[in-house]
Amino acid sequence: MERTAAGSILDTVGGTPLVELPRLLPGFDGRVFAKIEGFNPGGSIKDRTAASMVLDRIRSGEIDPARSVVVESSSGNLAVGIAQLCRYHGVRFICVVDAKTPRQNLAILRAFGAEIEEVTEPDPRTGEYLGRRLERVRQLVATIPHAFWPNQYGNPLNPAAHRRTMREIAEALDGKVDYLFCATSTTGTLQGCAQYARAHGLMTTMVAVDAVGSVLFGEAGGVRRLIPGHGASVRPDLFDASAADRVVHVTDLDCVVGCRRLVGEEAVLAGGSSGAVVSALHQLRGEIPAGSHCVLIFPDRGDRYLDTIYDDVWVGERFGEVSQLWKPEAPVAAP
Repeated sequence: MERTAAGSILDTVGGTPLVELPRLLPGFDGRVFAKIEGFNPGGSIKDRTAASMVLDRIRSGEIDPARSVVVESSSGNLAVGIAQLCRYHGVRFICVVDAKTPRQNLAILRAFGAEIEEVTEPDPRTGEYLGRRLERVRQLVATIPHAFWPNQYGNPLNPAAHRRTMREIAEALDGKVDYLFCATSTTGTLQGCAQYARAHGLMTTMVAVDAVGSVLFGEAGGVRRLIPGHGASVRPDLFDASAADRVVHVTDLDCVVGCRRLVGEEAVLAGGSSGAVVSALHQLRGEIPAGSHCVLIFPDRGDRYLDTIYDDVWVGERFGEVSQLWKPEAPVAAP
């Protein structure tokens, strides 16, 4: 097939592969697919969000490289997406991160020339960092001339970006998407996918995968979470509970086990929120009808978690002996 060159690295956002995972659920009477968002140029699904919220504003002139300053709060992936497109267009970018942000993400941000503001003390009431990060963003926006805050937590262009994500999935499977498993944080991906599915008459059960201790879907907060990327300590302004048909809560340990299972069975090295959706699928497998097509959205790659989720010492110190957490399942012989 003839292919043409992309006009720039930013033109490669989206169009990520959909990959079948035949080994993930031995004996499962259905098919499992993964949308591998780590193939985006910045390494995550948040590249789509960054392009939707920021890139069009640059192209329209609302964000002026000569004077504008983009300021955003991010645990890492959105920051990388924004940093890359700001670097390309010569826009100053200040990112407010926190102590849980993977060190590799910080190194990537610096490589792109982003300025980093790190919040080191959590909110004493919740033990989480998001509230403090948002406070710092508001302070910066109020004091920096020509500051622009994309505000992934309240910007409708966040979910709008992911209508395309769901369109790509639906087109690849001729509309047969019975279950979609999506990790939630801002809930932008979940909402955008749900909006597309409902607008096009898809009979897809939208499964929101939330963290134990997250406040998004009715859980009490206050549980200290080690793995960034899903769950939230503050409910975002754009939150819409009706986007989810089912909600599954997973623990940090579930994320680790899901990631280890995924790389062990399918040789897919993915991030913590991908492990979350793998574990959610395992929780629901007994109630999924035979012949169903299940799609898991894998938001990012696992190389940014090599010193946590994929480090035996780190895992052992927090959850116990790695060999006792997960063992490969024996394939079920066909009848």
